[in-house]
Amino acid sequence: MKKQLMGMLIGVLILVLAACGGNEETAGENESASDYPEKPISLVAPSGAGGGWDLTARSLAKVLSETKLVDATMTVENKPGGGGTVYMAEYATQEKNNPYKLLINSPPILINHEKKEGNSPYGYKDTTPLAQLTRDYGAIVVKADSPFKDLKAALDAIKADPTKVTVAGGSAPGSMDHLVAVLPAYKYGVDPKAVKYVSYDGGGEAIAALLGGNADLIATDASTIGEYVKSGKVRVLAVSSTERLEGELAEVPTFKESGIDAEFTIWRGVFGPKEMKEDELAYWEKTLKEMSENEVWQEELKTNGWESDYKNSEDFKVFLEEQNNVIKDLLTALDMSK
Repeated sequence: MKKQLMGMLIGVLILVLAACGGNEETAGENESASDYPEKPISLVAPSGAGGGWDLTARSLAKVLSETKLVDATMTVENKPGGGGTVYMAEYATQEKNNPYKLLINSPPILINHEKKEGNSPYGYKDTTPLAQLTRDYGAIVVKADSPFKDLKAALDAIKADPTKVTVAGGSAPGSMDHLVAVLPAYKYGVDPKAVKYVSYDGGGEAIAALLGGNADLIATDASTIGEYVKSGKVRVLAVSSTERLEGELAEVPTFKESGIDAEFTIWRGVFGPKEMKEDELAYWEKTLKEMSENEVWQEELKTNGWESDYKNSEDFKVFLEEQNNVIKDLLTALDMSK
């Protein structure tokens, strides 16, 4: 009887220990699993409402919510100031380990860090690049009745006498439109510092200056100029893409087709804080890749006239380094590098 009782007790003890071991294993698995995201997520556009960063942030929030790829509430915050430099300082310092704030940016994150005037001490290396989403290109544009029939004709005129050709753009000297404007001149052997560049407060004002006869040509985003081409008010001499574009600009040659060995991509992407954890990065890698392949996102791209150009985190980092070298080279030639 005692032996039977002892056997039963030993059996019960073994079952209890096995159960405890199983519970510990389950607990360990639960502890290692990530609950991210479990709070609302903010997408920050470091500009006012209506610009490219703002539109990208709102499109991203809309699609991720509509497709249920992100269950957490998503909001858009506008943080204007200094062409993105003001919020960049805050993001790189105060938000460096906050995975619930993501940043939307484009080439200015590189330009602002590399240029001399208004320099930002913080750049893309003070973030975790998550993904490139879209691409656009620069366009060199003239009035429909301009004497310049192609890009080389315009560059020859600038080379002959830079003071007689006014080039305009919707951003400050050293910023994106300026770089797009001087890139073909620089590659054509013109001192970029000699190019007569006039800056306006946005692409709309630059186009108005062109149509009003206050500029001979302008540099702007290719995606924004189609409606003016369609109306017959302007002609596009060349675009900075690697291949010809579609739609209204299908007949426009690239810089390279025009004999200028240059290209420039106006990309937009998403960044996380520098101290983002591995599971948080993995979450966004998976989510943004799925979004890039989703039909709802593809429709959003068409609506906004954007081209899809998804790059994952690692590929995006390589691309950013390449782009940074191009920008540094241009700013150095302009004597605007830090």
